[in-house]
Formats: sequence, structure tokens, C-alpha cells
Amino acid sequence: MEKKHRQFSIWYFIVVFFIVLMIQNYLGRPHVEIISYSQFKSVLKKGLIADLAIGEKTIEGNMKGEAVKEIFTPEKLKEIPQEVREGKQSYPFVAVRVEDPGLTAELEEARVPFRGEVTSTWLPTILSWVVPVALFFLLWSYLLKKMGPGSGLMQIGKSKAKVYIEKKTGVTFADVAGIDEAEEELVEVVGFLKNPEKYQRLGGRIPKGVLVVGAPGTGKTLLARAVAGEAGVPFFSLSGSDFVEMFVGVGAARVRDLFTQAVQHAPSIIFIDELDALGKARGTSMLTGNDEREQTLNQLLSEMDGFNPNQGVIIMAATNRPEILDPALLRPGRFDRQILVDRPDIKGRTKILQLHAKKVKLSPNLDLGVVAAKTPGFVGADLANIVNEAALLAARQAKDSVEMADFDEAIERVVAGLQKKSHVINPKEKRTVAYHESGHALVAELVPGADPVSKISIIPRGIAALGYTQQLPTEDRYLMTRSELLARIQVLLGGRVAEEIVFGDISTGAQNDLQRATEIARTMVTQFGMSEKLGLVSLEGPRTPMFLRVPTYSPKEYSEETARVIDGEVKTLLSEAHVKVRDILASRRSALEELAKLLLEKEVVDRPELQAILKVRSIGSMKEKKGSVETHGTENSEGKKE
Repeated sequence: MEKKHRQFSIWYFIVVFFIVLMIQNYLGRPHVEIISYSQFKSVLKKGLIADLAIGEKTIEGNMKGEAVKEIFTPEKLKEIPQEVREGKQSYPFVAVRVEDPGLTAELEEARVPFRGEVTSTWLPTILSWVVPVALFFLLWSYLLKKMGPGSGLMQIGKSKAKVYIEKKTGVTFADVAGIDEAEEELVEVVGFLKNPEKYQRLGGRIPKGVLVVGAPGTGKTLLARAVAGEAGVPFFSLSGSDFVEMFVGVGAARVRDLFTQAVQHAPSIIFIDELDALGKARGTSMLTGNDEREQTLNQLLSEMDGFNPNQGVIIMAATNRPEILDPALLRPGRFDRQILVDRPDIKGRTKILQLHAKKVKLSPNLDLGVVAAKTPGFVGADLANIVNEAALLAARQAKDSVEMADFDEAIERVVAGLQKKSHVINPKEKRTVAYHESGHALVAELVPGADPVSKISIIPRGIAALGYTQQLPTEDRYLMTRSELLARIQVLLGGRVAEEIVFGDISTGAQNDLQRATEIARTMVTQFGMSEKLGLVSLEGPRTPMFLRVPTYSPKEYSEETARVIDGEVKTLLSEAHVKVRDILASRRSALEELAKLLLEKEVVDRPELQAILKVRSIGSMKEKKGSVETHGTENSEGKKE
């Protein structure tokens, strides 16, 4: 509070100083009439000047009372005092000086007393010298104060770690759900910190470092804070980017300071989030080298080697890109333990939803297990977002509790984007979208190995989606067979083939479908060894980072001849899938027409309505089979699905 008060006092002083200057320069001076130089010469020739002071740029003086009647208008004369108009007093004036060599002679001839006057320059002097010196003095005082112990310039090399003492992290293992295996591993770390003697009595060594690896949003940082909250020890939290600055050597100094503070507060935890910003492999490219980052990484490696693990300091780090970390970081003796925080399964998602829904008023009929089944592949952050979106949607509609419909809409909003009901589509395009999505849905239902359809919509969503077909797997999957991958390709081609059959033409709406289908086919050929011509060969390295869904393309390591074979195999897979999908939809043309018509009427079709259409058509097809041998009915797989 004292510092703040002193700061305001300085501002008060500056304001008062300028107010005094204004009063002195403007308010304190008597009123002086400004006249032109020609008016001044006219009055001078008539001998009506009382006295004169000649300055560098102006001429100031007093004119006799009779002069005002000569140069001022009647309206202006009314503003002049009566004594001046009667000639009893003189009237002050100012005129801008003009180069006039004969002025002195005229003044002497008119016998006007005059004097030279030097303009005072004290104000410009203050502005040009005193004020800069004063500002420099204030700035220097501020810097000297900041250079004192514990702050300012001397703190450039200080660690920026946020320190949470004991249970101030506000997080314990009770706030963590759905990642039981990772939690069990970290419970042992808490035991190391609370009771190190238990683990050291047989000669064991407390692990120096724990690296938490997982996809974004799985709860890596939350786990680290829960460890600190459970152990009740100081928790030094910072990001990998906090070490690196524009000054070379600053990051290394911060690493040294961080470890010094952690040892002083031992037992303690150092947590480095986004370790890949600091620990990227060294020397991978001459173009992307960074001396400051490499020096910081070298200092981190030496500090991890130098301190005694029995001091009770444990280093925790989190990253979603372990594949780019420097191998020296991952060797035993540095990050001894690597804990995977994977995407939760259906049981884990249910627990996470229950955890986030504690503060939300749910409908008694709502089953969070059903919500968990509809969100395969979602991580903790996604599920927390869905719970929040569902609560906001229910509140917007003034409901008393959050219902299943709100969760469905929240899931669709997260997956497909915001619903654009006001988006106007012309009837022709809307009809094309309806048949396109109907093609996806029918193929998904009729091809063995494809995920069942949950909902079909032709309401535009997100940035460019004019419609979508939502498929939900019946269970969590970790492996895919060749037939299942082919089924996915066929489902993706269903929309394009439906347009071909119905309109005899194709649109640009299948662009994303073709990209995904081609990617699956190429991956089958080049990575999974699912090509008969190429055999059991993996021709490309990983095309995506381990925990990120962003494709990366590695340089090819095979001949041009092999590349031609790969292209041929990819085209073969797509062509064969195209033929099968065309056969399926051609034989189910009536179901395609009926589903598209229903979509145009309702815009959204749920699974029960889709099943009803397929069931009716299946019964009709069976009757036609019995009555006529020429009827083509090839959908035996439909009976299995129904």
C-alpha cells in the first residue's frame, strides 16, 4: 500500500506543476490586444504610441486612448474600458514583428520611447534539460530498486515456477477419474514423498523423474497436481517454454535456480508441463538449431544427474509428443518411469462424466453410461466440455434439469460443429445432400463390420458440413481387421455412389470422404501389409505423431517401381469398394429413395426410423423372391444385422 501511495504522490506533483505553468503563462498575464503590423504602423505615424518594447519576434507596447478609435470597430469599442476611450488611460497591444529596417528611424522621428527586450527562455530550458534529467533520475532509481535482491534485472535468471505449498493445489486423487492405472503408479510416488524410509530400508532408490505421456486433454497436468495435493509437499509448476528466453544462458540459469529452490524445500515436486518445448532432440537439423534451448536442455540433464534422489525431490514432466524428446532425457537415471495416460474406455468415461456432473442437476432418467457409449475416443477435457455444453443448452431452454436430448445435442456440437438452422440451401442442393447421406447410412447398415448408424441429418453444421451421418461403435476397439477397414472405405464411398445412381452426376460434397478413403487404403498398403502384391512389408514410417491426430508425411524410402505398385494397389482397393457399394445401393434403390424422402421431410432421422425402412424393404424383397426367380435380392447380410 505504501508503494502505491508514493506512486500517486508523484503524479499529483506532475499535475500541479503543469497547472502552475498554465496559470503563470496564461491566467497571470494581463489581457493584451493583438493587432496587425499595418495597424501598428498606422497608429505610429499618427503619434498615438505611448511606449514600446521590441522583442525578437513581437512588438509590445501601449497605445494612447485616441488610437483605439482609429483601429477598432464600434462593436469592439464597446468591450474597451471607458477610461481608455476617453483618453485617460493607455491600452496594451502586441504585434508580430516584421523585418523593417526603417522602424527605428520612424520611432525616433515620432519621439516614441522604445527599448529592446530579450525573451525569457526559462520554460524551454526546463523542458529540454531539467525534465529529461528528472525522468532519467526516476528511471534509474526504479531500476536500482529492481536490481535489489529478489526482483528486477537480477531476476532474469530466476525460475518462473509457480509454487503451491502443501495442499494449495486444490486437487487430490478424488478429483481424478477414468485413468486408474496411471493413478496407481503415482500413488507410489506419493508414498516415496511421505515415507521415503519405507522404500529405502532395503537399499531401493527413489526414482528421480516421472514422465507422464498421453494425448492432449487426458489429464496429465491434473495428475501431477493431484500428486502434490496428496503428498502435501511444495509443488513447483512451470511450462517448458518458461525456460527459453531471447538471452542466451537465461534458461540454464533458471534451471539451476529451480533445482536450488526445490532442494531447499525438499521434499518437493518439480513439474514441467509441455516438456517437448524444452527437451526436443538436439542436432536433428542445422536449420532449426537453437543454442539457447540446447544449453537449457544440457543444464537440465546435468542437474538431473547431479542431485541426490534421496533428498526427496521428484521431477515430473508431461508431454504429448514423446517421440521428439532427446534420448538422453528418457534413459534410466533421469526419467526412470514413463506413465501412459491413455484415452479412457467406456468405464473410464462413465466415471469422468459422473465426476464432472456432480455440480450439474441431471434428470432422474438420464443414464451417463449411455452418454459414455456415445463418446468413444473422447478424453477427459472433451467430456468436461460436453457436460458443460449440455448444462448450458438446458438452461437456455429454461429446463429444470439436464436431459439426454441436451447431451445428444452437446455431443453433436462438439463432433460436427454448431447447428446452422438459418443456413438457406436451395432445394436442388438439399436433395443432393439427402441422397448423399442416405447412401452413407444404408451402406453402413448393410455392410458387415461397419459401425451402426445412430443418426442422419441434413442440417448444416460447423464450417462446411451440409449434412452428416453419425455412427457409433458398439464397443471400444483397439484393433481393426482388413475387412473392417474395407467396410469403412465402402461407407465413405456410399454418398458419392448414391449421387451417381440417382442423378447420373457427382458433386463436390464427397471431397472429404474421398480423402479419408484414400488415406485408409494407402495406410493398408504401405503400413499394415494388407496388399497381396507387396506382401508383408511396411514401406513407410509412422504417418502421425504418437498422440496427435495431425498427419505428417515422411520421405519415401522405396523405388519408383514400388511407388507405382502402391498407387495401383490403392486404386484397386478403392475401385473394388466402389463396385460393391454400387451393387448394394442399386439393389436397395427403393430404400434409398424412401430414406432420402424422409430426410427431406424431417431433416433428422434416428436409428429406429432407419431400421423400420430397412425392415419393411427386407420383407418386401423376400416376398418378391418367392414370387419371381428373376428378382435380384443379394442382401443376406441384412438379416444378420436386423
